[in-house]
Amino acid sequence: MKRRDFLFSLAAAPAARRRPNIVLILADDLGSADLSCYGSKDLRTPAIDSIAAGGLRFRQAYANAPECSPSRCALLTGRYQQRVGGLECAIGLANVGRYDEAVWLQERGELGLPTTEMTLPKLLKKQGYSTAIFGKWHLGYHDKFGPNGHGFDEFFGILGGAADYFKYTEQDGAMVLRHNAKSVHLSGYLTDLVGENASKWLQKRTKNTPFFLYVPFTAPHNPFQTREDEAKPLAQWNGANRPAILKMIEQMDERIGGILRQIDAMGERENTIVLFMSDNGAPVGGSNAPLRGGKSQVYEGGIRMPLVIRWPGVLAPGSTTDQVTLMMDVTATLAAAAGVTGAKFDGINLLGEWRGERPVRKRTVFWRYKREKNRRKAVRDGDWKLVSNNGKEELFDLRADPEEKEDRIGARPEEAARLRQLLAGWEKATAAPRLREFKG
Repeated sequence: MKRRDFLFSLAAAPAARRRPNIVLILADDLGSADLSCYGSKDLRTPAIDSIAAGGLRFRQAYANAPECSPSRCALLTGRYQQRVGGLECAIGLANVGRYDEAVWLQERGELGLPTTEMTLPKLLKKQGYSTAIFGKWHLGYHDKFGPNGHGFDEFFGILGGAADYFKYTEQDGAMVLRHNAKSVHLSGYLTDLVGENASKWLQKRTKNTPFFLYVPFTAPHNPFQTREDEAKPLAQWNGANRPAILKMIEQMDERIGGILRQIDAMGERENTIVLFMSDNGAPVGGSNAPLRGGKSQVYEGGIRMPLVIRWPGVLAPGSTTDQVTLMMDVTATLAAAAGVTGAKFDGINLLGEWRGERPVRKRTVFWRYKREKNRRKAVRDGDWKLVSNNGKEELFDLRADPEEKEDRIGARPEEAARLRQLLAGWEKATAAPRLREFKG
């Protein structure tokens, strides 16, 4: 048995000899500095902080993309979203493709995550897990791309990228709240409905069956509506509204607290991995301080995310790590914890590094974002990072300059050339098979 497999045989088989339950909670557009456990002074997030206090807090965790759909694709598949094709930026309102390849797929009715892709819930079902998603999907509007076709036993939430928190409608008035494939008409604040239904689903679990619960909240994505705003006119869909954003985060934290209490009430705390992260950096109104940039950019502020994991008996309480970790690494690690073998991930198992049993591993990781005519790319190799914004390149030494203030491309042209070559090779290696017929 390989050492890493032995580690997981211990981690995944406590005294009760049961596979660990997994609860994966995702915020939407939450900045890397918008939690009190990450230093925020203008809000309180005691539930999320408790996950960090009971486990591991990451200081160099990255989303796979600076927007919703591509990050969620990478998280569920454990692979670069580029391999799927058409999901390199958020799917637009009412199933609109926002760049050339996505438009081409949309015209063919193929814009979304194909069910031919292997996903984490599919893999976990093969290991005997019950699976559910409560919250935001954003990986395709058509039924054939829905969560139930990707390994989830139950789905409750919205199909697209955002919705009115009380009417569950998109900007065009379309009602997008679903229970499995059926439209549902309810009342209440969307964040509360997501949290309450997730907790109710947990109440039905038995100790004989491990569970995977995925809770992608829509908060604090716009429209900026708090629980108290139902009687007010709909807030602006765009623009900064920091007071509302802070309250939306705190109200999401309350519902996360309810989920954690339900896990405790079930006696499942010691056998449950709980993770919390965001899908990308914050837009204007949120905080990624002191990092440069934000949502839709490949500077650190657009792709760095908060990540905290509680795994009793495996991850030390109150610990931190500087290991560069992407969403797809989280996927690969969770799959291994559940006993999955043979799956092909771009993400890697980093449990040894997270536990401090192995030194921090040097990583070479990539980003590419497409939207309309914008093409933004980045590669990080060790501490060097090359950024390309529509062809304009910058080079940063993240160890000396984590805020990306000093462009070193003039001083280190050979480093930029090396990274440029790595990026070109990665783009070629991750070309999506279903885009072969696309003529750009």
